[in-house]
Amino acid sequence: MAKLYFYYSAMNAGKSTLLLQSAYNYRERNLDTLILIPKIGIKNNNQYGTIDSRIGLSSPAIAISPLEDLFKLINFEKLNNPNIACVLIDEAQFLTKNQVYQIASIVDEVNLPVLCYGIRSDFQAEPFPGSIYLLAIADHLIEVKTICHCGSKATMNLRIDEHGKAVKQGEQVLIGGNNHYIATCRKHFNLNDSGNIKNFSNKIISSCQ
Repeated sequence: MAKLYFYYSAMNAGKSTLLLQSAYNYRERNLDTLILIPKIGIKNNNQYGTIDSRIGLSSPAIAISPLEDLFKLINFEKLNNPNIACVLIDEAQFLTKNQVYQIASIVDEVNLPVLCYGIRSDFQAEPFPGSIYLLAIADHLIEVKTICHCGSKATMNLRIDEHGKAVKQGEQVLIGGNNHYIATCRKHFNLNDSGNIKNFSNKIISSCQ
């Protein structure tokens, strides 16, 4: 029986790498995957996006809008390619409530497993809608762990500026802003403490990474 999975973590914990590894595992068995990513996290507005990992792996993905009916989309792709054995969704925190229930219907009615990867909360510790409903209805919840600069488990996403100072106001989504987030424990998040940050040629490097 197919299941709905939600792999969640703080920023920069390697979720995209896990997704790409899952896709590779299916290809090794001569099975195809359908890879989706919400358009909100893509700089261009094309039909296709790209999932990139920090270790250099990448894969094309179908970019989906908040109004996209994922049940219809996935069903269509599956009918055109019966060899699709799994659906993989990156940046799943940006899914809408309706879309979470649509992929749950894919699991239950089409018997196709769906693996979602995302973060729980933003830089103001506010939950994302997609994550709220995935946490509520997913069959399996898997935490992808990373650590704070203090060595404790990191669960929060601290946004920082080019000087390593905490940023507490602004738009919820910062396009192309992965270098502006540090994963921290709750204590250091509340202290606005990003750890030992150094600025080299406007590139942010963290001792956490």
